[in-house]
Amino acid sequence: MKKLIILIPVFLYLIVNTGCQQSLKPAFGKEDEIIVFADSTVWNDYYDFLSPIFEKEIITPQPEQLFYLTRVDFSNFTKYQNRKNILIVTTLDKDNEVTNYVKSILDSSALNLIKNGKEFVIKKKDVWAKNQVLVILVSNTLEELRIKAFQNKDNLLYYFQSASDERVMKNLYNPTYEKKDLEAKYLKEYGWKIYIQADFFEAINNKENKFVWLRRSPNSDMERWIFIHWIDSVDSRWLNKDSVIEIRNRITQKFLRTTDDKAYVEIAKEYLNQTEVNFNGKYAIFTQGLWRMNDYSMGGPFVNYVFLDTKKNRLYMLDGSVFSPRYEKKSLIQQVDVTLKTFKTADELTKEEIDALLKYLK
Repeated sequence: MKKLIILIPVFLYLIVNTGCQQSLKPAFGKEDEIIVFADSTVWNDYYDFLSPIFEKEIITPQPEQLFYLTRVDFSNFTKYQNRKNILIVTTLDKDNEVTNYVKSILDSSALNLIKNGKEFVIKKKDVWAKNQVLVILVSNTLEELRIKAFQNKDNLLYYFQSASDERVMKNLYNPTYEKKDLEAKYLKEYGWKIYIQADFFEAINNKENKFVWLRRSPNSDMERWIFIHWIDSVDSRWLNKDSVIEIRNRITQKFLRTTDDKAYVEIAKEYLNQTEVNFNGKYAIFTQGLWRMNDYSMGGPFVNYVFLDTKKNRLYMLDGSVFSPRYEKKSLIQQVDVTLKTFKTADELTKEEIDALLKYLK
């Protein structure tokens, strides 16, 4: 899908007069709430096709939603315009405040693209607040908007999900409490780097089996862990959905076991979802689902990325899991997910980045 980012002179003028980038205050509100400006008379019709896109359910194993849609009357626009996630929805055939506002911020060329059915989405960050995402959905008619939204549902969700991931990573990242010595160790020994928070520790580092397990708050009711596993001398035939399940179950059965060695971690196949994604510019298989002990004593959500480093003929598996029986787990699994996305091979780092990190070797 071609992403339309048309911010015409009137809109730019409005942005400039709300304050320059340096003076914008941070966006506020719930991370998973999308404030929707839409006319009340047609909101139910909009909600019917917007809810399946943004309020998608995930199993953790309790059902949780990715986002929650909250409609706000346009008369309260200034009260809510500094929220983290803003969605404006309307159609050109309606005569209401929302439609009139959208028409007022589009020049004739942008409006013609929409009228001709060539575009329907406008996306912009940091309009009225820092770390904010604004998306405007507009078409000629309700039915046209419904069809276009359905055809582009993955991209629409990605706009908000990626912005949320960026905010979460900004909150997580703190160079003062980063275990750079451990990061440097893995870079030197194995040729890769991942961001390691200070409260994670190395639980297993098995060079022979090419497996590293990092844990946070073990044996608590809010535990998180990540592992990195790699296989050398492979080709693209290894990169398929069945192999992901087999490799993960094999490695967790070997290393993620109870202290008495009687039970081990496995995938609960009943709640498995696998998709093809772009992982930092590389084709990857993304797996999301539930892990459990094979004796069913405990479990939780996990996310997993598998991709091939074609330069090294090395298959990487990056995995993050959560055990938090007393709390909602959506935000926790998002934290391990964004941590996995900090992974880079040595070939993806500059010489300056490598030299700077290796200075922390002990």
